[in-house]
Amino acid sequence: MENQTIVDALMLGLLEGLTEFIPVSSTGHILLAGHFLGFQSTGKAFEVLIQLGAILAILTVYASRLLRIAADLPTSRTTQRFVLGVLVAFLPAAVIGALAHDFIKTVLFETPKLICVMLIIGGVVLLWVDRWAPKPRYHDVKEFPLSVCFGIGLIQCLAMIPGTSRSGSTIVGGLLLGADKRSAAEFSFYLAMPTMAGAFAYDLFKNRDILSAADLPVIATGFIAAFVMAVIVVRYLLDYVSRHGYALFGWWRLIVGALGLVALYVWG
Repeated sequence: MENQTIVDALMLGLLEGLTEFIPVSSTGHILLAGHFLGFQSTGKAFEVLIQLGAILAILTVYASRLLRIAADLPTSRTTQRFVLGVLVAFLPAAVIGALAHDFIKTVLFETPKLICVMLIIGGVVLLWVDRWAPKPRYHDVKEFPLSVCFGIGLIQCLAMIPGTSRSGSTIVGGLLLGADKRSAAEFSFYLAMPTMAGAFAYDLFKNRDILSAADLPVIATGFIAAFVMAVIVVRYLLDYVSRHGYALFGWWRLIVGALGLVALYVWG
């Protein structure tokens, strides 16, 4: 990797952990921050690979729940349907992500103005949905029908456009399809596990020939920082959105997107 420092990696890792599970687009924030820092990663791999830290944060915080799901899976039809629902929701992104990987990394990841515009559009959508979403019909992620899970999975594919937000698209999808605010966020957590793990594995495979041992310290720094910050966010996010909703994150997106456009206009 060229033109970067461990401090840059630390800052970007903390930013990844802070934004991965809230609906503001972690990838959009990292790409914009990296653009203005002059941070260049080999094959844009850093921005994807440090997400493993966020995945491990979910596994750490949800360890007891995941063990309970594993224990109940052989005998509980409710648990079996829930696990199947998460897999069904994961499939659209797995297929489209694999087919469009090169276009996403070489075109969309290199378009800061698009990221800012998507942050703003997403902010407007989030504010609207937070206020005008249909009356909730589902209050537990294990109640979601397979049709709702698949619908959320389709909407998640919009997040392949940087600035849209994986968590944002899945949360908005859940709210529109009848989930309450807490269960929409929680399903987004569960769906993040296969989605982000798949993206990590596929990107590592695609970049296996260009990454070197010299890249390891920077990636490791970003990974550790993302893990620590994501643990904090995951522990407190569900309680926050249950009480306050998503309006804060909608305004966050609008402000960051607008400031990003101004900065791009002024500094390029």
